[in-house]
Amino acid sequence: MTNKGKAVTSKAKTDQTGNRAVKKPAGVSTDKSKKTRASGKSSARKTKASSGARTQPVKSQPAKNQSAKKKNSDGSGKTARFRFLPIMLKLFAVFFLVGSGWVIYLDATLRDRFEGNKWQIPAKVYARPLEIYSGVALNAELLEWELQQLGYRESSGLNKPGSYFRQGRMFRLYTRGFAFPDGQEHAQKASFEITRDVLSNLQAGTGDDLIRLEPLQIGGIYPNQQEERILLQLDAVPDVVIKTLLAVEDKKFWSHHGIAPTAILRALWVNTQSGRVVQGASTLTQQLVKNFFLSHERTLTRKATEAAMAVLLDFHYSKEEILEAYLNEIYLGQSGNRAIHGFGSASQFYFAQSLEYLELHQISLLVALVKGPSYYNPRKHPERALARRNLVLDIMMREQIISAAQADAAKAKPLGVTSKPVYTENRYPAFLDLVKRQLQKEYQQEDLESEGLKIFTTMNPQVQHQSETRLASVLNQLEKQKHNKSLEGAVVITGAESGELIALVGGRDARFAGFNRAIDAKRPIGSLAKPAVYLAALERSDQYTLSTLLEDKQITVPLPNGNVWEPKNYDGQEHGIVPLHMAMAHSLNLSTVHLGMSLGVNNVVETFAKLGVKEEIDPFYSLFLGALSLSPYQVATMYQTISASGFNVPVRAIREVVDADGGPLSRYEYELQAQFKPQTVYLLHRMMQEVMQEGTGRSAYQRLSPKLNLAGKTGTTNDSRDSWFAGMTGDYLGVVWVGRDDNQRTALTGATGALRIWSEIMRGMPQRSFNPVLPEGVDHYWIMEESEKVTDSGCEGARELPFIVGTQPVEYQNCQSGFGQIKGWIKNLFD
Repeated sequence: MTNKGKAVTSKAKTDQTGNRAVKKPAGVSTDKSKKTRASGKSSARKTKASSGARTQPVKSQPAKNQSAKKKNSDGSGKTARFRFLPIMLKLFAVFFLVGSGWVIYLDATLRDRFEGNKWQIPAKVYARPLEIYSGVALNAELLEWELQQLGYRESSGLNKPGSYFRQGRMFRLYTRGFAFPDGQEHAQKASFEITRDVLSNLQAGTGDDLIRLEPLQIGGIYPNQQEERILLQLDAVPDVVIKTLLAVEDKKFWSHHGIAPTAILRALWVNTQSGRVVQGASTLTQQLVKNFFLSHERTLTRKATEAAMAVLLDFHYSKEEILEAYLNEIYLGQSGNRAIHGFGSASQFYFAQSLEYLELHQISLLVALVKGPSYYNPRKHPERALARRNLVLDIMMREQIISAAQADAAKAKPLGVTSKPVYTENRYPAFLDLVKRQLQKEYQQEDLESEGLKIFTTMNPQVQHQSETRLASVLNQLEKQKHNKSLEGAVVITGAESGELIALVGGRDARFAGFNRAIDAKRPIGSLAKPAVYLAALERSDQYTLSTLLEDKQITVPLPNGNVWEPKNYDGQEHGIVPLHMAMAHSLNLSTVHLGMSLGVNNVVETFAKLGVKEEIDPFYSLFLGALSLSPYQVATMYQTISASGFNVPVRAIREVVDADGGPLSRYEYELQAQFKPQTVYLLHRMMQEVMQEGTGRSAYQRLSPKLNLAGKTGTTNDSRDSWFAGMTGDYLGVVWVGRDDNQRTALTGATGALRIWSEIMRGMPQRSFNPVLPEGVDHYWIMEESEKVTDSGCEGARELPFIVGTQPVEYQNCQSGFGQIKGWIKNLFD
């Protein structure tokens, strides 16, 4: 428009110099009305026409352009400037709509997340609680080991919960207390003695006869985020924690509206002057938004989003709700691949204490870590952490939260963190694997990962520790002795009568979370199958007793494919005629096959099913000698029925499941179902005791006291590929397998491999003898072994055996001579 105006002006000047311009009439003013100007134009046209100089009215164009020029100069040109106004209004509307939509989206996102399930809380898995009472069998060294695993510190003063002091056989404890499913166990002091693995003289602060230590957390079931968190209610957080946090992180928390503009400007000025970020301006609300909703990238877009969401959060929710969320969300450390979030979990992670029990020097350290848990990690960078903690204590003093004397006393104390994190990676992956499998039958995976369930298991950390260390140690020794590399093993230990799973080891590397041999390695069980054959026979009490004579002679069995099966004894010998109990004690193959064939293979298959074997079993004669592949866990299930006197007791790893608030969800009660007559099983127990006293398991007494009654059975498969042992004490049933993953020869028998590991495990723990209760309807008689006749006690060659009443031999035999009878009495006296 400006260029066009200039062109018109130039043309008007040309007309004037060329005498073509029309002069204005005299006396006519240039500021007349529009009407006067119009008449002037008409007069000009007439004058030009009469002059005859041009036939074309050229003078009208400059006048028109001149008029346009005046419009630009007298104010009517404002329309040109305001032509941008509609565009600006449209742009503003677009930005307003986009901005409003963005804010609405942020608001919806914020409210949806903040009002729903804020966090995915992993299920926590606990071991059994250690019960302390007079008379309980307890090893002093293992007790001290468990206290250390729980994070107890040795302190003669016992000045806070979670401390202990040992002086010889004397123990003093200050327990922490714990919210058990059946009620709260309060922190208290207690003292007692442990003499020869028996606890005595318990004196508890509450006067109770029994106290429980808090259970060891043995793992969890984690969501993809891998976050560790213990939710806190605001009213349960100590006031000093809140005051310190706000004094250090956000002094104006109670008065601002989510952001602090003055702090932002101040930080901007300081950072600009320094040329780098040296001061932050985020309020506690903004920190919560950043941790809860956003990434940690440093961009203007992210900061703007953070500020907007902080204002929205402050608008919708109370300060108390925001503060409580912050206390549970803030990141405060790392445990392996799991993040420690919130003051509740950080208190346990660093101090193995609940937040309510922390002292000033510990509280100040937790608040100090908010600034940078990695940079100020007290385990990796104690000097940095100490300096930052002391700075927090100075702030606490300056803000009059504590006195100068309190600050000085707190500064004089060490950081006070435990030597290793209480939360580590799942410590017992094989055991937890079984727990998860059992839980998945009743719970959805999503609930296990996000609802904060608490799972109380049956695991005994002391027995688990013994099993892990002794398995690895003996396997190392065996490899050196046998020059046999790559040996592997698995251990399953249950309560002898309860069926509670006490320990489970899936391999020599107990921390490896891969292939679980205890559950998934199914191998031929060898002679561990024989008790089923003999139990099937004893169930027919009218035909078989412990003194029944069996043939131990060569046998040839034709097979459907035209081949023949010719079993042999391990020593390659035939033993002629042997009593049934001796055939079992010495694990004779030939007599067992003769017995099984007389019973019928289907009867033996049925016995396996009643013992708890759920696998489909092929009815072949080789079953009598162990041609059945089971895992160590399945073998334990089978032998549990034997250990529990014929009652089928499901092996269980879980006692109870509660929700995040402690409400009961599931209880796994002790279940019994009779499968065999107790009299029959009592006879089988007697034979399994003979296995240990004089048969294939007698080497156990090289490591265990000869006064300890044991019962068990060894097992060896073809070419010594698998070494098995299943044994019972008064407290435990233990199953051990040793072999190679490639199924190659090990050069080990059941006695030289698995039994050795079992014995080492049991040697390290207090034990009671295996003394099954004599059931009604069973009496003991002295029997002459060779003739299967009743005789007098003390006769040479006689043995005392139990019989179901009415099944004992009816024929009587005198001792061969008075001298023989005296000799027999003397022998029995010293046996």
